[in-house]
Amino acid sequence: MTEDINDIKSWKRSEAMRLPGENDDIGAKLSAKYVVIGVSLSALLILGVVFFAKQEQASSAKLRAEKAQNTTVMAVEHGDSSVTGDSAPVASEGEQDLAVNGSASRMRNIERLYEENKLTASDLDFWDMYPNDEPKSVSGSEDETSELKDLGDAQTEGDKYSQYDREQQELPENDGKHTLITYANGSEEWVLINPYLEKNIYDFTNLTMKSDKMAYYQEGKSVSYLGADVSKYNEEIDFASLKGAGIDFVMIRLGARGYGSGQIVLDEKFADNIVKASEAGLDIGIYFFSQAITSDEAIEEANFVIQNLQNLSNYKITYPIAFDMEYVKNDTARIEALSRDQKTTIAKAFLDTIKNAGYKPMVYGTKEWLIKQVDLTKLTGYDIWLSQQEDVPDYPYQFQMWQYTLEGKVSGITGDIDLNISFIDYSEK
Repeated sequence: MTEDINDIKSWKRSEAMRLPGENDDIGAKLSAKYVVIGVSLSALLILGVVFFAKQEQASSAKLRAEKAQNTTVMAVEHGDSSVTGDSAPVASEGEQDLAVNGSASRMRNIERLYEENKLTASDLDFWDMYPNDEPKSVSGSEDETSELKDLGDAQTEGDKYSQYDREQQELPENDGKHTLITYANGSEEWVLINPYLEKNIYDFTNLTMKSDKMAYYQEGKSVSYLGADVSKYNEEIDFASLKGAGIDFVMIRLGARGYGSGQIVLDEKFADNIVKASEAGLDIGIYFFSQAITSDEAIEEANFVIQNLQNLSNYKITYPIAFDMEYVKNDTARIEALSRDQKTTIAKAFLDTIKNAGYKPMVYGTKEWLIKQVDLTKLTGYDIWLSQQEDVPDYPYQFQMWQYTLEGKVSGITGDIDLNISFIDYSEK
């Protein structure tokens, strides 16, 4: 206490001894000191603000980089090309560094999860979440994998062949619904088979040929009949030799209408042929070469046939009387201007007249003529004599006689002869 009083007294003495103006100097020194301190504090404050601003900016940049990386990863996972494509904005160098650091951090987190949870590579494969059009790998031995691959290849090839088969079936030659027509000029046409006409049911594997002689067998027995068609163009014929050579019947031409003049003429050898064929014991049929262009002319031709047969009534006609209308080779026939319907009407007029007279009528023609030149749906009541020089006929409809060659060789005739087989024994009808 005494020391404090002494200090106070000493201070008062010093105050009393201070010169005038000395207090002002001290105050000025103190003011300068405070200014320096204030300025320093202000500078420190500004530096602090700048430092924290930089820190905030760096933090924001880091957040943007991480966000950009997360967006990129999500885009990759979901296949978003709008983010990862060429048009995506390019990050600044600083952002790229932050993205790299962020990616490294993510990788460390994944590694930590892997260590903690013992994850496998398949657990981390997120691509399995999305469909894949590529063939999946097959586990197992090489042999199993090879077998499965071969099976897949076989199925692929099988699909190709199935497609090929379907396409082939669509072709007219394979669909079973068309038949090929060959015209006189060599051109061809696939024609739709009429489903309403009766089809032939012959098994042509049962055909046999020996020395130009055709036969059709069933159960090892011949059920066909061999015939020849003859006219004045065959000149002298030894009908007995024909019979001995295996000929069963003859189709004799009775007459013809001129394809230019239109005149009806009797075959010069008709009477002689019918007499000699009958004497040889051959069955006899007749045919007439028609060039009628009207129904009246067709009826005229039929009546001409009937009249001449009546003149030879002592000779029995056991086989059909055939209507033979056809074009002429290397010349113009008078029937060429006729339509299909007109030819059909003319044929029917001839056939009806023959039938009404008590004879068996028949239509003769090539495959092309029968299918394209007449309408068979209007001639269904008449038998068919098909002319097709092939090993096996491909005429789709029913027929009763078949002229299979124009160049046959048979004892009793000099030169070529037309040979036929009949699937019906008309002598029994």
